[in-house]
Amino acid sequence: MKKANGILLDKPGKPDYRTPASFRIIVLLETVSKILKRLSALRLTSSACSLGLLHPNQCRSLARLGCFDAVSTLTHEVRLLQAASFKLSTLFLDVKGGFNNVCANNLASILTKGGVSAYLVTWINSFLSKCQCRLIFQGAPRVFCPGAVGTPQGSRISPLHFVLYIASLHPTIPQGLAISYVNDLTIRVGSHAVRSSIRALQYYFGSIQREGAELGVAFSVPKTELIQWRTPKARSDVSFAPIIINDMLFPPSQAVRWLGYWLTPSLHSSVHFLRRLALAKASFATIRQLSAASKGHSSWCKRKLVLCAILRILTYGCDLFVPDTASLRKFNTFWHVVPRWRTNCFYTTAIGALYREASAPPISAICKHRRGSAALRLVCAPSEFNPATARIPQSVPTWDQGRSADDYRFLLQGSPKAVHLTSWSCPAVNSAKHLPLDSLCHEV
Repeated sequence: MKKANGILLDKPGKPDYRTPASFRIIVLLETVSKILKRLSALRLTSSACSLGLLHPNQCRSLARLGCFDAVSTLTHEVRLLQAASFKLSTLFLDVKGGFNNVCANNLASILTKGGVSAYLVTWINSFLSKCQCRLIFQGAPRVFCPGAVGTPQGSRISPLHFVLYIASLHPTIPQGLAISYVNDLTIRVGSHAVRSSIRALQYYFGSIQREGAELGVAFSVPKTELIQWRTPKARSDVSFAPIIINDMLFPPSQAVRWLGYWLTPSLHSSVHFLRRLALAKASFATIRQLSAASKGHSSWCKRKLVLCAILRILTYGCDLFVPDTASLRKFNTFWHVVPRWRTNCFYTTAIGALYREASAPPISAICKHRRGSAALRLVCAPSEFNPATARIPQSVPTWDQGRSADDYRFLLQGSPKAVHLTSWSCPAVNSAKHLPLDSLCHEV
């Protein structure tokens, strides 16, 4: 049970593949071992939820928590404090090494102090110690070697180990937010001046760095990114104030890719959807080479490729962002080509008939359906474990009526810039005016 094979996968986008840091080791486990780890993960998840070992703003640790919940929480808080006339700055951090820095003794101590049962702590400590691994690649010696590399990637229980290990690295920030998705940590600070926000970010990063050093966790400083948020109308009030971290200067970025979402200082959706469109076109060009006209894959296989490969890439993020008119026009131009390739119809075929023949609805209908599904999942999720659900308006009926303690809606009371919904069932909602989660809940 403690022996496994390690497969080397190259990390995309690396400039040089002659260094070990350009590869990722994925551990292949025995089937019985996978079953045991699955059962242990379920029991540890139940214990962590009941004992409060996870921070409320940690995502990817529990079922039905994903990138959408983390990004929607961040964008909602940004828009909310902007409506209260705050200057906001966000620091995007990456934990260096990630799973490799998990110490078995420290994790066992954290779980024991948290009240986890002794047998489960003993099982986890045994799982993380005295493991052996052999690397599978051309020319490898194929011998097992001892591996003390924290918790292995590829195991069902490893992400849960890691988020429990770094749960203490989420400080309480006045008019701020600390939210993470596995090893991606984000610190958002609000103040009445940009310089004050920069100084606050430096202070909180220093405190997190010192606390992480006690756990043996470090941050990859060169991957750090800074963004200075602004409203769409504040085009003249743009700040370029940088931040200094570990004697390195980081100017504010004009576009940050976080969890697959492209975020801009004004939170405009055009940058995100243009990037997704470029990726979808590249994927379609590759798939198109596999099946030429009137030969190759069948029409049914082509439809599966379109739904699983092209459509998922193209519409990623439409559950949170609403494409503008220009982006939607470019989407439609590309989407008209895809069903023609699938059905092998003429270019003069009517679009309505082409969509019915290819069983592919228009892209606007797909985006609306994705937003509706995301809104329904959001209101049905427990607010105790979902940070996005905990920030939706009180008037919206949810699974439970619990709300987050660090929700700053009270700052908008009596303000002429109030953008929160008074009733979730109001007939019309402006997605550009209202808060992101408020307008999303209106889709229900």
